[in-house]
This record gives sequence, C-alpha cells and structure tokens, in this order.
Amino acid sequence: MITSRRQAFNRSFSKDHYPRFLSILERRFGERAQFRHSETPCFFAPSLIDRVARAGKEMTEQIVADSGYQRLAFEAIPERYRVPATNAAPLFVQADFGLDEQLKPKLVEIQGFPSLYAYQPVMAEAYREAYGLDDMLASLPFGLGLDEYKRLLGESILGGEDPEQVVLTEIDPDAQKTRHDFRMTEQWFGVRTVDIRALKREGRRLVYERDGRQVAVRRIYNRAIVDELERKRAELQFDWRDDLDLTWAGHPNWFFLLSKFSLPYLKHPSVPETVFFDRAGEVDRPEDWVLKPLWSFAGLGVVVGPNAAQLAAVPSDRRADYILQRRVDFRPVIDTPFGPAKVEIRIMYLWLGELRPVNVIIRMGRGAQMGVDHNMGFEWVGASAAMIDTTQD
Repeated sequence: MITSRRQAFNRSFSKDHYPRFLSILERRFGERAQFRHSETPCFFAPSLIDRVARAGKEMTEQIVADSGYQRLAFEAIPERYRVPATNAAPLFVQADFGLDEQLKPKLVEIQGFPSLYAYQPVMAEAYREAYGLDDMLASLPFGLGLDEYKRLLGESILGGEDPEQVVLTEIDPDAQKTRHDFRMTEQWFGVRTVDIRALKREGRRLVYERDGRQVAVRRIYNRAIVDELERKRAELQFDWRDDLDLTWAGHPNWFFLLSKFSLPYLKHPSVPETVFFDRAGEVDRPEDWVLKPLWSFAGLGVVVGPNAAQLAAVPSDRRADYILQRRVDFRPVIDTPFGPAKVEIRIMYLWLGELRPVNVIIRMGRGAQMGVDHNMGFEWVGASAAMIDTTQD
C-alpha cells in the first residue's frame, strides 16, 4: 500500500467523484453497475503484487505437476460432469489472497475458471477517468499494456477459431450481475453470449442460433457454474460427457481440478492449514476455522468461525463435500473515511505456454467475508481496481 497515494486521494475526494465514476460505467455499458463498486481504487507497490502473483503461480504449477493429485481430483468430479480430453493445464486461473498481520499473502481460494477478464480493465480505466489518476499508476501488472492484454485474452478465448463459431455460455446470462463482462467480451472479440440451455446437439456438433441462422460451435468459453446449474436444475440439450467436435476455452474439468478441493493438498507457506471436514476428527475450537462447501462459488455456503451446532448440521454423508480452513484474521490496510478496510487481491492468470499473471481484481470489505453481498450497507467497500505505482521499487 502506498501511503502517500492514499493520503492524497483521500484529501482530494469529493462528493462528485463517485457519482462521476458510476456514470462512466453506466455510459460504457448502457445501464448502471450490477454490483457495488468501492469509492476508491487501491494503490500498491509492484513488489507486493509480484509477491502475491508469485505465490499463486507456485501453487498452480505444484498442482499441475502432481499426477497423483490429478488422479484423485478427477475421481472427485461428479461423474455426470466429467468432460472428455482434459487439457494438461488450466487456461484460466484465479487466486484470491488476503494479507495477514505481517502483510504476507494468505490464500483464500484458487480456481481454474474464468472471471471478469474483459470487465476489469474497463472498470479500472473508469477510475482513472473519474479521478484524474496519473499515468504512473498502471492498472495492469508487470508492464502489460492494454493492447497486448487484449491480444492474449483474445488468443485464449478464440483459440484461432472464427469468432462466429465461438460462444460464451452462461445460464440466464441477461440476469447475471457479471453480464457487463459478457458484453465487453463480445465487443472486443465478436463472441456472442448464449444461454447454455439453448445449445443443441447435432451428431458430434453443438449449434446455436445467430441472427436467424444455425451456426456450428467450434469453441466454448464456459462461464456456467456447476453449483448454479444444480440449484436451478438446468436441463441441457447435450451431456457433458459427450464426445463433441469442439474445444474449450478453459476446460470445464479444471473447475474441479483446481479448486477448494486442492487446498488440503497444497504445500505452500501462503496456504492456511486446510482439511476435509470428514477427516477433521473432533474440532475443539470451531471458531478458529472457516467451513467451505467444495463446489460453491462467490462465498455461497461459507461459514466463518462456525459454532458446534453449525458443524453438526452438516449431514455425515455430506462432510466429504466440505473443507475446514484455518481462519486468518486479515489486516485492515486501506485507510477510508469510515475506518480501515480489508482487501482481497485476486490475481488473474492465463496459461499460454506458461502461467502468466495478467490482471488484478480487488475487493474491499469490512464484513466477515469480502464478497459484495457480505458488505451490504457499508461505504468504501466492494469491487475495486489495483493501481500499481510504477515509481516504486
């Protein structure tokens, strides 16, 4: 955290800045933001972002290189979601970290699944425009420029295919809070968003309707989360296990292979102690742990500091679907008019030949969890952007 930048920003903040920021986003996407954004970006030294990014890279490479783990993790995938021909490495990786009392990164979650790759750069630039931030603050890490970022992301999503034959799939996409990311993906790359339930199987092909025509799908950029498909009892017109003539921009199996299931197997100083609930034995101080369902997303079902009754409420035959992670009290490090706020730093990676950190998402909060749904009613919390001070070492 750059103290001088923070102090200067807080001094210059006026009641007009935040509405201006939100209006820029609304003008860019044609409607208001769909989740809460913080009033402020966060200012970081490159060395901190490097330390956090390196930890996530080391963890991911450890998992990918461990063939024994891969066999165990594949067996844990529900049989109906086992997609053929898993890629050797995840194309998209998200690693979320908090900062402990010594400002050391501690892993919250890691996921081999895409996130807001197209939205985050636009949101970061909205902060720059609204607040008049100078060009020495980089919104992308490690000297990456926006043109190169878009080239790498386009290569990842399109995989060399005609954009007309690539689709972004989601369930009820127009109702998703992340739909602005879908729209930006189409603007940048020509990739249409399709409700996954609308894909039709014809032999070994999937097809979708585009401008009144049936178009064969050659590649899928999947954003439909298994947990939501299950909760909505979505009925698809194909089977995940089908041998289909297409490729995946982010193979679906990596949603499971690099996930909360990985945490008990990771050996890294940035990973808090984690055990599968069914193997935990007697939990003497449950308040020192976080209970997490394996396959949920966006903090659904997570209980921070559970009590004995909450642990006992998990049926014994479901405990293998949960982990217990040692609770870490993250240090509030961002000075705001409402007191210091905690940050969660998400490093976003692409694996094109090697794993490369390409973007950073920040979430600010003062609640028990960092997600925007867990900080309702607060100000100076929510989604934010990292501004990396290139004048710092």
